[in-house]
Amino acid sequence: MTNSQKLSRFYLTLVPFLAAVIALALGHSNPQLYLPIWLAHALLMAVAVWRLGKNCFTNPDPGQKQLGTIALLVAIPWIGFTVFAGMGPPPTSIPEWVQTATEQQIRYALLIAGGISITAGLALLASQLREHGEKTYSLLGLLAISIALPLFILNMAYWGSYLVESFTNFPPGSIVKRPDWYLAMRALFTWISGVEVALFYLASAAFGRALQLVGWLKPGACRLYVTFSLVGALLSVLPSFSIGPLEIVTYLVSIPAFPFIIPYLMALNLLDLANGYLSMNQNKSDQ
Repeated sequence: MTNSQKLSRFYLTLVPFLAAVIALALGHSNPQLYLPIWLAHALLMAVAVWRLGKNCFTNPDPGQKQLGTIALLVAIPWIGFTVFAGMGPPPTSIPEWVQTATEQQIRYALLIAGGISITAGLALLASQLREHGEKTYSLLGLLAISIALPLFILNMAYWGSYLVESFTNFPPGSIVKRPDWYLAMRALFTWISGVEVALFYLASAAFGRALQLVGWLKPGACRLYVTFSLVGALLSVLPSFSIGPLEIVTYLVSIPAFPFIIPYLMALNLLDLANGYLSMNQNKSDQ
């Protein structure tokens, strides 16, 4: 691996974590400030992905190209997700929702597009894993994401379209006392959100285990992926009356882009694999 590839790998690994820290620490910023910064980052991230994966993207070997395609489908959506660093977390009041309506619609449209792309990449990964003899966990992962994606699209449409339109058209008095129908819909989508988030985490756990069994990724990395995914799945379905630090952690794991962090890290590992830094034919070890 060349120095430029090592630097690209390091930068790409930090991307989701830096974006999350900036978004949570700084909150909403002026679009005139964060959009130029994000565009520069998007270009830099695209260059980093190309440098890291150029060997497999241009390699005539179909196996390497397939892994490169999977990695691209899973990693590229994060170029869009990083704009959330400037948008900050979703608003906490109706006036803020109304003031930032366009940004919220863009946020959830990017999440829907990204979720579809990542699901497609994981579906291709499941196919590749089955061809290499791993059928159980790849099937479980595919089943989980197949159920999660429609729920995810529905949930993101609720946040990005339904809530924006509802808040914009609320009667003035309802800002203090919200309509009964709104409370009922919010309770419904709280359940939907918990289920789809848990399913995405469970899918990541299944793929992490499958990648370990075929020997494509190092056992230690796979164990971390599985452990964090299972913890995320558990936290995402905890009751809303959780208190203290547990409530904060539960909120964090349920942020829409967070369940896609582990698949993103797996995609970077697959780029390493496709480039030949790890052997696809290495023996299963340390299971």
